Amino acid sequence: MLSANEVSIHNSRLSCWIIVSGNVYDVTDFLDEHPGGSATILRYAGRDATAEYQPIHSPTTLRDYLPEEKCLGPVDLVTMPKRSPIRPSSAMGQKIPMPPLENMISLLDFENVAKENLSRKAWAYFSSGATDMATVTLNRAAWNSVLFVPRVMVDVRSVDTSATMAGMSVTVPFFISATGMSKLAHPLGEVGFSRAAGREGVFFCISTNSSASMDEIVQAKEYNEQPFLFQLYMNKDRRKSTALLQKVASYHASPTPSSIFEKKNVRAVIVTVDSPAPGKREADERVKAEVSLDMGVNGGKGAAPDSKGGGIGRAMSGFIDPNVTWSDIAWIRKQLIPTTSSASGDVPFIGVKGIQCVQDALLAIGAGANIIWLSNHGGRALDSAPPALYVLAELRRDHPWVFNLPNVEFYVDGGIRRGTDVVKALCLGAKAAGLGRPFLYALQYGVDGVQRAIQILKDEVETTMRLIGATKVSDLGPHLLNMKALLPYLNDPISEFKRTSKAPKSRHEGLCKL
Repeated sequence: MLSANEVSIHNSRLSCWIIVSGNVYDVTDFLDEHPGGSATILRYAGRDATAEYQPIHSPTTLRDYLPEEKCLGPVDLVTMPKRSPIRPSSAMGQKIPMPPLENMISLLDFENVAKENLSRKAWAYFSSGATDMATVTLNRAAWNSVLFVPRVMVDVRSVDTSATMAGMSVTVPFFISATGMSKLAHPLGEVGFSRAAGREGVFFCISTNSSASMDEIVQAKEYNEQPFLFQLYMNKDRRKSTALLQKVASYHASPTPSSIFEKKNVRAVIVTVDSPAPGKREADERVKAEVSLDMGVNGGKGAAPDSKGGGIGRAMSGFIDPNVTWSDIAWIRKQLIPTTSSASGDVPFIGVKGIQCVQDALLAIGAGANIIWLSNHGGRALDSAPPALYVLAELRRDHPWVFNLPNVEFYVDGGIRRGTDVVKALCLGAKAAGLGRPFLYALQYGVDGVQRAIQILKDEVETTMRLIGATKVSDLGPHLLNMKALLPYLNDPISEFKRTSKAPKSRHEGLCKL
């Protein structure tokens, strides 16, 4: 065992050791490779970094990235000093008792509680949007601008909200979107999402930046065939992306093709493409900058933020490859084939997340994507990006044939807070709607909180369907919507595609014109 005093000597860039969960690691050679920059690690040089590390990283991150000889062994806990008296600048102040879970009757209730009870750092990271947050505001306003055209005198005693996503049945077509660092909301993190999603029969999309490991998340499933989506950030080091994709593929099918209990848990791999550079989330960067100033190396000074601030979002996106192109869809598929072909002869669905215009949606289809995820990253990347609803409406107006293509599904997110929003998305042709922040806020209450949030949204979807005269998801369509208020905001077609309800002869026909 190493003593805390031995570790404390190694507190500089020349020799940097840290303690995480009772184990000592030599991270000297890893400093410049760390996605969040070296200053993030150097703040804890020679000290216990567990409190900072756990909410942000998977438990296996250090073991995955460091050579075995850099994992130095356990620290003698008896020699550990008491907690450093660092001022908790990330705290929002005095927390108030959280209301009973049964008092939560809308997703907004969870958000209001989160604002008062999450740490300052967590709230800034979860709630922040890019620059002036115009897109964050517009995301929500867009859904409210669309009205229903309700039909009455319909027998709605029985309403069926079930549907399919990526070839699997779901109780209702919405899902928990990919969110990183969920342990900032609750120690269970993504494990809590996994359990709640399984209990309620909805998908959970696992993030590359999850604060729990892939094994922990999938093994926390509530039933054997519980399905997941996987959101991929492409790594600048493609070898790491290859290893990650092969890990994901191992959860798509069982290793023996003859097994009657073949598991296909990870149904789709969806690469995020809307953040080749991190968005400027000023609320996040201000809080992180304050923490940097308070937690400098050797006595709490130094490690000042750089000229761009020090937000968690920007720090955690340093590994993302800005050189991702349409050819990478085929590359991703190729990485998945070796593991899965021997087992079941197929690969997971391949998707693209972050499509923000009609032209790119068509290019994604032409490149072979199965899932076209319309998203502006919750307003966290490019401010003034269009709401996903706009793009969905433009596709429905100009290219309705895309919603009838086999093995092609459209997902949408951004500002969805009500069951009415989910139903509007389905009416326009979306296969499913994703929500991120609302479920993060519900996670404060653990698994039960996320489950409660799912139930609230499910009930709202069912109620909405009854009130517009729809008894099943296939009844939903644009005939149930009044889009007039939205029309001035939709983009005029700029491609050479003609508006037509007729699909081209092949999936790729005419796409080269774009």
